[in-house]
Amino acid sequence: MKRTAQDPRHLLGVYLNDHLAGAGAGIALVKRTARAHRGTDAGPRLAALAGEISEDRDSLREVMMALDVPANDLRMLLGMAVAQAGRLKPNGRLLSRSPLSDVLELEAIRLGVEGNKELWRTLHTLARSDPLLDAEAMGRLLARAERQADTLEALRLAAVGRALRSAPGAAPAAPRHGAGRAPKAGWAS
Repeated sequence: MKRTAQDPRHLLGVYLNDHLAGAGAGIALVKRTARAHRGTDAGPRLAALAGEISEDRDSLREVMMALDVPANDLRMLLGMAVAQAGRLKPNGRLLSRSPLSDVLELEAIRLGVEGNKELWRTLHTLARSDPLLDAEAMGRLLARAERQADTLEALRLAAVGRALRSAPGAAPAAPRHGAGRAPKAGWAS
């Protein structure tokens, strides 16, 4: 039976393939970030996250097989292209990593993990009425994604501290514009 664009199984296939493509891009980013932090305190935690996120992608593939949803290779290629394009973002430096790179990469990885949390939450909900889905397994994957998000938030906050806070005892930077003026309306004072 051919599935139409409005058929819930077709839509589920699109949804799962979008998450599979995002997982591929996310894995590439977390592995690159882990390599950049090899030899630091964050390195082992990022490497462990890369392994877990790879396992999560494998779990998603198993779910897709159980539901008879084929992987869409074109979507996966597009996801990888987007991941590569993301490397071209300006970071305040031309040829080297900036401390801001850490913040932006950790935020991007965390966004991916938050997406995974919603994927597992959705599949957990669907498992109530679909015997092809294992509700307990989806619950475990959801719990792991929540732990991953917590780890990433701790790493992100540390990166924010390194990149965006002044060093203790450092002289405050001179204001760039409008020295001595009150803040514009809408900005916190």
